[in-house]
Amino acid sequence: MGLGGRTIVVTGGASGIGRATARLAASEGARVIIGDIDEEGGRAAVAEGRSARASIEFFPLDLTKQASIDTFVAAASACAEPIDGLVNGAGWDAIQPFLENPPEMWERVIAINLIGAIRLTRGLLPPMVAARSGKIVNISSDAGRVGSTGETVYAAAKGGLIAFTKSLAREMARYAINVNCVSPGPTDTPLFRRQPERMKEALTRAIPFRRIAQPIEIAHAVLFFLSPRSDYITGQVLSVSGGLTMAD
Repeated sequence: MGLGGRTIVVTGGASGIGRATARLAASEGARVIIGDIDEEGGRAAVAEGRSARASIEFFPLDLTKQASIDTFVAAASACAEPIDGLVNGAGWDAIQPFLENPPEMWERVIAINLIGAIRLTRGLLPPMVAARSGKIVNISSDAGRVGSTGETVYAAAKGGLIAFTKSLAREMARYAINVNCVSPGPTDTPLFRRQPERMKEALTRAIPFRRIAQPIEIAHAVLFFLSPRSDYITGQVLSVSGGLTMAD
Protein backbone atom coordinates (compact mmCIF):
# COMPACT_ATOMS: atom_id res chain seq x y z
CA MET A 1 0.00 0.00 0.00
CA GLY A 2 3.03 2.31 0.04
CA LEU A 3 3.00 3.40 3.69
CA GLY A 4 6.70 2.91 4.36
CA GLY A 5 8.21 5.90 6.13
CA ARG A 6 4.84 7.48 6.91
CA THR A 7 3.55 8.33 10.37
CA ILE A 8 -0.13 7.56 10.95
CA VAL A 9 -2.23 8.54 13.97
CA VAL A 10 -5.11 6.20 14.81
CA THR A 11 -7.60 7.08 17.53
CA GLY A 12 -9.51 4.23 19.12
CA GLY A 13 -6.50 2.08 18.31
CA ALA A 14 -6.63 -0.01 21.49
CA SER A 15 -9.42 -2.28 20.24
CA GLY A 16 -11.81 -3.14 17.42
CA ILE A 17 -11.56 -1.38 14.07
CA GLY A 18 -8.93 1.06 15.32
CA ARG A 19 -6.62 -1.70 16.52
CA ALA A 20 -7.04 -3.65 13.29
CA THR A 21 -6.23 -0.48 11.34
CA ALA A 22 -3.16 0.26 13.45
CA ARG A 23 -1.88 -3.29 13.08
CA LEU A 24 -2.46 -3.32 9.32
CA ALA A 25 -0.85 0.09 8.74
CA ALA A 26 2.17 -0.93 10.80
CA SER A 27 2.49 -4.17 8.82
CA GLU A 28 2.63 -2.04 5.66
CA GLY A 29 5.62 -0.12 7.02
CA ALA A 30 3.98 2.87 8.69
CA ARG A 31 4.98 4.25 12.06
CA VAL A 32 1.68 4.18 13.94
CA ILE A 33 0.72 6.34 16.92
CA ILE A 34 -2.34 5.12 18.80
CA GLY A 35 -4.51 7.43 20.89
CA ASP A 36 -7.08 5.84 23.21
CA ILE A 37 -8.63 6.19 26.65
CA ASP A 38 -7.97 2.47 27.20
CA GLU A 39 -4.38 2.51 28.42
CA GLU A 40 -4.20 -1.25 29.03
CA GLY A 41 -5.41 -1.96 25.50
CA GLY A 42 -3.03 0.63 24.10
CA ARG A 43 -0.03 -0.94 25.83
CA ALA A 44 -1.12 -4.37 24.60
CA ALA A 45 -1.25 -3.05 21.02
CA VAL A 46 2.29 -1.71 21.40
CA ALA A 47 3.52 -5.07 22.71
CA GLU A 48 1.76 -6.84 19.85
CA GLY A 49 3.46 -4.55 17.35
CA ARG A 50 6.84 -5.09 18.97
CA SER A 51 6.49 -8.88 18.72
CA ALA A 52 5.71 -8.46 15.00
CA ARG A 53 8.61 -6.02 14.54
CA ALA A 54 6.16 -3.26 13.68
CA SER A 55 6.34 0.34 14.86
CA ILE A 56 3.39 1.14 17.13
CA GLU A 57 3.42 3.75 19.89
CA PHE A 58 0.69 4.70 22.33
CA PHE A 59 -0.31 7.92 24.10
CA PRO A 60 -3.42 8.28 26.28
CA LEU A 61 -6.26 10.25 24.73
CA ASP A 62 -9.63 11.25 26.16
CA LEU A 63 -11.61 12.90 23.36
CA THR A 64 -14.09 14.40 25.83
CA LYS A 65 -11.37 16.67 27.29
CA GLN A 66 -9.61 19.45 25.40
CA ALA A 67 -6.56 19.27 27.69
CA SER A 68 -6.08 15.59 26.86
CA ILE A 69 -6.39 16.32 23.13
CA ASP A 70 -3.82 19.10 23.40
CA THR A 71 -1.39 16.83 25.28
CA PHE A 72 -1.84 14.08 22.70
CA VAL A 73 -1.28 16.48 19.78
CA ALA A 74 1.95 17.68 21.38
CA ALA A 75 3.16 14.12 21.97
CA ALA A 76 2.30 12.93 18.46
CA SER A 77 3.82 16.03 16.87
CA ALA A 78 7.05 15.47 18.82
CA CYS A 79 7.29 12.05 17.14
CA ALA A 80 6.82 13.41 13.63
CA GLU A 81 5.65 16.68 12.14
CA PRO A 82 3.73 16.78 10.00
CA ILE A 83 1.74 13.65 10.66
CA ASP A 84 1.21 11.94 7.29
CA GLY A 85 -2.15 10.39 8.07
CA LEU A 86 -4.92 10.69 10.66
CA VAL A 87 -7.60 8.08 11.27
CA ASN A 88 -10.40 9.36 13.49
CA GLY A 89 -11.52 5.92 14.57
CA ALA A 90 -12.60 6.34 18.20
CA GLY A 91 -16.29 5.85 18.85
CA TRP A 92 -18.77 5.12 21.59
CA ASP A 93 -22.50 4.43 21.84
CA ALA A 94 -25.21 2.94 24.04
CA ILE A 95 -28.24 1.33 22.38
CA GLN A 96 -31.36 2.88 23.90
CA PRO A 97 -34.62 4.47 22.73
CA PHE A 98 -34.19 8.21 22.24
CA LEU A 99 -36.87 9.13 24.82
CA GLU A 100 -34.92 7.17 27.44
CA ASN A 101 -31.56 8.85 26.74
CA PRO A 102 -30.26 10.99 29.61
CA PRO A 103 -28.78 14.29 28.35
CA GLU A 104 -25.35 13.40 29.73
CA MET A 105 -25.36 10.40 27.39
CA TRP A 106 -26.00 12.71 24.39
CA GLU A 107 -23.07 14.87 25.43
CA ARG A 108 -20.69 11.91 25.72
CA VAL A 109 -21.78 10.44 22.38
CA ILE A 110 -21.35 13.75 20.55
CA ALA A 111 -18.05 14.54 22.29
CA ILE A 112 -16.42 11.24 21.37
CA ASN A 113 -17.90 10.66 17.92
CA LEU A 114 -17.89 14.20 16.54
CA ILE A 115 -16.49 17.10 18.57
CA GLY A 116 -13.41 15.18 19.72
CA ALA A 117 -12.58 14.22 16.15
CA ILE A 118 -13.00 17.82 15.03
CA ARG A 119 -10.76 19.12 17.81
CA LEU A 120 -8.04 16.55 17.17
CA THR A 121 -8.11 17.19 13.43
CA ARG A 122 -7.77 20.92 14.06
CA GLY A 123 -4.77 20.28 16.28
CA LEU A 124 -2.90 18.10 13.78
CA LEU A 125 -3.90 19.87 10.58
CA PRO A 126 -1.72 23.05 10.44
CA PRO A 127 1.58 21.18 9.82
CA MET A 128 -0.14 19.13 7.10
CA VAL A 129 -1.27 22.35 5.45
CA ALA A 130 2.25 23.78 5.67
CA ALA A 131 3.64 20.61 4.07
CA ARG A 132 0.81 20.49 1.51
CA SER A 133 0.43 16.80 2.15
CA GLY A 134 -1.66 14.42 4.24
CA LYS A 135 -4.49 11.93 4.41
CA ILE A 136 -7.42 12.13 6.83
CA VAL A 137 -9.82 9.22 7.17
CA ASN A 138 -12.87 9.57 9.37
CA ILE A 139 -14.62 6.39 10.49
CA SER A 140 -18.33 7.13 10.60
CA SER A 141 -21.12 4.53 10.60
CA ASP A 142 -23.95 3.58 8.31
CA ALA A 143 -26.16 4.72 11.19
CA GLY A 144 -25.07 8.21 10.13
CA ARG A 145 -26.08 7.55 6.52
CA VAL A 146 -29.46 5.85 6.90
CA GLY A 147 -30.37 6.10 10.62
CA SER A 148 -30.60 3.34 13.22
CA THR A 149 -33.25 2.54 15.81
CA GLY A 150 -31.93 3.01 19.33
CA GLU A 151 -28.97 5.05 18.09
CA THR A 152 -30.55 8.39 17.26
CA VAL A 153 -27.96 10.71 18.82
CA TYR A 154 -25.11 8.43 17.70
CA ALA A 155 -26.50 8.56 14.15
CA ALA A 156 -26.66 12.36 14.40
CA ALA A 157 -23.02 12.52 15.52
CA LYS A 158 -21.83 10.12 12.82
CA GLY A 159 -23.88 11.99 10.21
CA GLY A 160 -22.14 15.13 11.38
CA LEU A 161 -18.79 13.42 10.88
CA ILE A 162 -19.77 12.65 7.29
CA ALA A 163 -20.68 16.31 6.69
CA PHE A 164 -17.42 17.37 8.36
CA THR A 165 -15.54 15.05 5.98
CA LYS A 166 -17.11 16.52 2.87
CA SER A 167 -16.71 20.16 3.88
CA LEU A 168 -13.15 19.74 5.11
CA ALA A 169 -12.28 17.93 1.88
CA ARG A 170 -13.37 20.98 -0.09
CA GLU A 171 -11.23 23.30 2.03
CA MET A 172 -8.16 21.06 2.09
CA ALA A 173 -8.03 20.16 -1.61
CA ARG A 174 -6.00 23.30 -2.35
CA TYR A 175 -3.32 21.95 0.00
CA ALA A 176 -3.31 18.46 -1.61
CA ILE A 177 -4.77 16.93 1.56
CA ASN A 178 -7.28 14.13 1.03
CA VAL A 179 -10.21 13.78 3.43
CA ASN A 180 -12.41 10.70 3.13
CA CYS A 181 -14.76 8.62 5.22
CA VAL A 182 -15.29 4.90 5.83
CA SER A 183 -18.79 4.03 6.99
CA PRO A 184 -18.98 0.55 8.55
CA GLY A 185 -22.08 -1.50 9.06
CA PRO A 186 -22.38 -3.98 11.98
CA THR A 187 -18.86 -5.11 12.88
CA ASP A 188 -17.52 -7.62 15.40
CA THR A 189 -16.16 -5.12 17.92
CA PRO A 190 -16.36 -5.00 21.74
CA LEU A 191 -19.24 -2.50 21.40
CA PHE A 192 -21.20 -4.85 19.11
CA ARG A 193 -20.60 -7.86 21.37
CA ARG A 194 -22.34 -6.07 24.23
CA GLN A 195 -25.63 -5.93 22.31
CA PRO A 196 -28.50 -8.38 23.01
CA GLU A 197 -28.18 -11.69 21.19
CA ARG A 198 -31.53 -11.24 19.43
CA MET A 199 -30.34 -7.92 17.98
CA LYS A 200 -27.10 -9.44 16.71
CA GLU A 201 -29.01 -12.32 15.11
CA ALA A 202 -31.49 -9.97 13.44
CA LEU A 203 -28.70 -7.84 11.98
CA THR A 204 -26.88 -10.89 10.70
CA ARG A 205 -30.03 -12.07 8.91
CA ALA A 206 -30.53 -8.62 7.35
CA ILE A 207 -27.05 -8.48 5.82
CA PRO A 208 -26.96 -9.97 2.28
CA PHE A 209 -23.69 -11.78 3.07
CA ARG A 210 -25.37 -13.20 6.22
CA ARG A 211 -22.46 -12.36 8.50
CA ILE A 212 -21.08 -9.53 10.57
CA ALA A 213 -17.95 -7.73 9.34
CA GLN A 214 -14.59 -8.41 10.92
CA PRO A 215 -12.56 -5.33 11.98
CA ILE A 216 -9.80 -6.14 9.50
CA GLU A 217 -12.31 -5.81 6.64
CA ILE A 218 -13.00 -2.22 7.66
CA ALA A 219 -9.27 -1.63 8.14
CA HIS A 220 -8.56 -2.60 4.53
CA ALA A 221 -10.91 0.16 3.35
CA VAL A 222 -9.23 2.67 5.67
CA LEU A 223 -5.81 1.69 4.35
CA PHE A 224 -6.94 2.30 0.79
CA PHE A 225 -7.75 5.91 1.69
CA LEU A 226 -4.39 6.29 3.50
CA SER A 227 -2.42 4.94 0.56
CA PRO A 228 -1.25 6.58 -2.71
CA ARG A 229 -3.94 4.56 -4.49
CA SER A 230 -6.49 7.16 -3.36
CA ASP A 231 -4.49 10.28 -4.28
CA TYR A 232 -7.22 11.56 -6.62
CA ILE A 233 -10.12 10.73 -4.29
CA THR A 234 -11.46 13.15 -1.69
CA GLY A 235 -14.73 13.94 0.06
CA GLN A 236 -16.05 10.41 -0.42
CA VAL A 237 -17.96 8.08 1.91
CA LEU A 238 -17.36 4.35 1.45
CA SER A 239 -19.92 2.04 3.03
CA VAL A 240 -18.48 -1.30 4.19
CA SER A 241 -21.60 -3.15 5.31
CA GLY A 242 -21.89 -6.40 3.39
CA GLY A 243 -24.67 -4.83 1.35
CA LEU A 244 -26.88 -3.98 4.34
CA THR A 245 -27.28 -0.34 3.34
CA MET A 246 -27.46 -0.12 -0.42
CA ALA A 247 -28.31 3.57 -0.48
CA ASP A 248 -26.81 6.68 -2.08
